[in-house]
Amino acid sequence: MHAPAKAKILVVEDEPSIQQVLCFFLNHNGFEVLGVSNGQDAIRAIVEFDPQLIILDLIMRPISGWDVLTWLRANRPSSPLPVIVLSALVNLKEQMHGFEEGALEYITKPTQPSAIVERVRVILAMSVEQRNLLQHKRLDDQRRILARLSRKQRDEFVY
Repeated sequence: MHAPAKAKILVVEDEPSIQQVLCFFLNHNGFEVLGVSNGQDAIRAIVEFDPQLIILDLIMRPISGWDVLTWLRANRPSSPLPVIVLSALVNLKEQMHGFEEGALEYITKPTQPSAIVERVRVILAMSVEQRNLLQHKRLDDQRRILARLSRKQRDEFVY
């Protein structure tokens, strides 16, 4: 009798300490994990490792996480890979751009590794339809927030 196959997670993070902690937590929670430190290695790993989910930093060289998202959209349109963006970019427009480029989640650094593991579990348990709905909901939420922030109302305090 076989043990169920472990879900494969690709962690793309150029900060070694963050990559190590994420890989450790995911591994410890029963996932098969591969960590790479740039977009070039990420694209190679997507082809060779064939992950079920990607945790992706955006600001990397020589190839950024944005480039990886663009590559994924162009090369995997029929079987989109779920992507969790993990970034220090906190600007709402950056977050919206991440969702537009295909990310399912946008988590800002720093964050608890256990929270990321939980999001990975939730996303992997979803059907493709549920993931599509989640992505559309995230985009709609971001658009609503941006619209509210762009309306200048003197008496309203917006956080």
